[in-house]
Amino acid sequence: MQYLIVGTGIWGAVMAERIASVMKQPVTIIERRDHIGGNCHSSLDEETGIECHRYGSHIFHTSLPQVWEYLSRFCEFTSYRHKVLITHGGKVYAMPINLFTINAFYGKNFTPSEAEAFLAAEIARDRVEQPANIEEKAVSLIGRPLYDAFIKNYTRKQWERDPKELPASIINRLPFRTCYDMDYFNDTWQGVPRDGYFSLFKNMLTPPNITVRLGCDYASIRSEIPSDATVIYTGMPDELFDYKYGELEWRSLRFEWETHDVRDFQGTTVMNYADPDAPWTRIHEFKHYHPERTAPFNLGKTVICREYPATWSRGEEAYYPVNDERNTALYARYAEEAAKTPGLILGGRLGAYRYWDMDKAVANALHVFETRIRPRMGAGI
Repeated sequence: MQYLIVGTGIWGAVMAERIASVMKQPVTIIERRDHIGGNCHSSLDEETGIECHRYGSHIFHTSLPQVWEYLSRFCEFTSYRHKVLITHGGKVYAMPINLFTINAFYGKNFTPSEAEAFLAAEIARDRVEQPANIEEKAVSLIGRPLYDAFIKNYTRKQWERDPKELPASIINRLPFRTCYDMDYFNDTWQGVPRDGYFSLFKNMLTPPNITVRLGCDYASIRSEIPSDATVIYTGMPDELFDYKYGELEWRSLRFEWETHDVRDFQGTTVMNYADPDAPWTRIHEFKHYHPERTAPFNLGKTVICREYPATWSRGEEAYYPVNDERNTALYARYAEEAAKTPGLILGGRLGAYRYWDMDKAVANALHVFETRIRPRMGAGI
């Protein structure tokens, strides 16, 4: 066992495929769950035949040509363009905030230039030049009324903290558009795998020199790993080092699945809920990801999933990190420990303690392969 990869999510799968295909080396990749693909996993609902994203909606989008070219080797992407709606005060609005949202919320009929001037005045009223938290930053980007309506309580639900207690660095920007563009993403390439995410990961992990072991926890095989093996670890670094410096903070999610005897439950893939009276943050309706699959649409049933943020505790799934000052400093200690451990490489969203989109995870995996793994070919390793 020269190369062991822990975790079959997108980062680990890229690394396994590259080592196997480029370096022609045998790779073992293990996964504690009973399926490949990590949180990107999708599968067909047995009752309805609807392709369901099992850990919340995953839409691939990128403006990185090398990432698009790479993943397109393993699947055909549909032309799906993601659109998100949000419910507030019993009404439905478009997200990100655009001219539809602005005019509906303020009861106006602004032109683009009028909306720009109006929002500039709203923002100037409460703008903070050096925002110290999410609330100050969001208000400085979109103004207080829009923040209070669409961001404040949603953020409180998502993080279970007052936005004033969360660092401004958690959000880079809150885009708003003074046009009627409904697309959620601006990236050059967008879509979902035509045959589902499981098919994408299966194709990535098909080289015969890749061994996949499901239902296999790293701790259970740790004693079997040769001392000269390279371990590429995509799990939680605090767990890897037995929490010797303390627990990193993570956010978890809980999903409630429902099958309804209606053709269409909400008319869109994702509906966000901004108000505190709805305990969930989003409802996913998966049949809308594949309008080209006519059979599920002709069926008088649909599958939805309500997504609830949850506090992480040991033994539960970690979905995304809490990148505040304390946790960033704590992660640095674990990263330093990993750097001192021969043959160990941390990666992926959990291993790097980063909240990456899929394309950024792929790009990082390709970079780490080229800079830290591939050079070993010349060294005969």
